[in-house]
Amino acid sequence: MIQVGDTLPAITLMEYSEVEGNGCSLGPNPVDVQKAAAGKTIALFAVPGAFTPTCSAKHVPGYVEQAGALKAAGVDEIWCLSVNDAFVMGAWARDQKTDGKVRMLADGDAAFAKATGLTLDLNGKGLGLRSNRYSMLVKDGKVVALNVEAPGKFEVSDAATLLGQAKG
Repeated sequence: MIQVGDTLPAITLMEYSEVEGNGCSLGPNPVDVQKAAAGKTIALFAVPGAFTPTCSAKHVPGYVEQAGALKAAGVDEIWCLSVNDAFVMGAWARDQKTDGKVRMLADGDAAFAKATGLTLDLNGKGLGLRSNRYSMLVKDGKVVALNVEAPGKFEVSDAATLLGQAKG
């Protein structure tokens, strides 16, 4: 499993863009994790699935609400990762009103989850291989804080915890 001090894996995620801008075309666009994190402080959190109860009711809304405070604490970008496709992540972004606050990044084939060792096997529940619920603070591509949830819990990967770590 990825640890504090480790570098983010060399993985490409996908991001759905509603509007063209800054060289981004409409539709799914590749996001090279290492290039996108270079020279930045990233508040990254991952969830088992888009539109799922805890993720939609608590996890994403907390980061949307705390976006200003996280940026004031030195965070350049907030990333939400889920093992879903870019179209689902785009629809979830619209639903959660994340535009300009949280980048909703698709880990469609669970490559990031596998590379970090943070997978969650939900085959028995009809969801397949997913990402564990966690958050991490990343500076210039290196993990400086990591908060992994126990199965079925939402206690340490919330926005308030990561905000405290960003301020610390």
